[in-house]
Amino acid sequence: MSIIPAFRPKHFREKIFFRALRSQIDGNALVEHGLTQIRGVGRRFAQAIVRVAEVDPRMRIGALAEKDLNKLEEIMMKPIENGIPYWMVNRKKDLRTGEDRHILGNSLELQTKQDIDRMKRIRSYKGVRHHNKLKVRGQRTKSTGRHGLVIGVVRKKLKRQ
Repeated sequence: MSIIPAFRPKHFREKIFFRALRSQIDGNALVEHGLTQIRGVGRRFAQAIVRVAEVDPRMRIGALAEKDLNKLEEIMMKPIENGIPYWMVNRKKDLRTGEDRHILGNSLELQTKQDIDRMKRIRSYKGVRHHNKLKVRGQRTKSTGRHGLVIGVVRKKLKRQ
């Protein structure tokens, strides 16, 4: 067990910017927590990345050396090739390519939108529910999900007698 120094090293950075992912991370956060600030990286995936990169999880991400940050970025970009199991990726058997991928950052948001548009176009059940702005995953709708409607009853003022 190594002892973490209480002072900041000279190369400490307040903000970390991953160029390939186009995302910015708070440098004061612990490594695992800082990685979860990237869209598409959850707690378990961040733990796996840190374990594969052999970085101390108790360090602040701003205190990591540049080579460690590059290693983390490389593992995030190509997780399966770097030893993360295929069942941890968020895009298994992609429709177009058929391979297992992990999508991060803005491309995750774009890919989700394309998937929903595809479901709408082929008129699948989920696509119809999305199109009608109803709940998609089997939730009940009798009394919840009434967004956009007027709530309450407007009464006429009673005449004073």
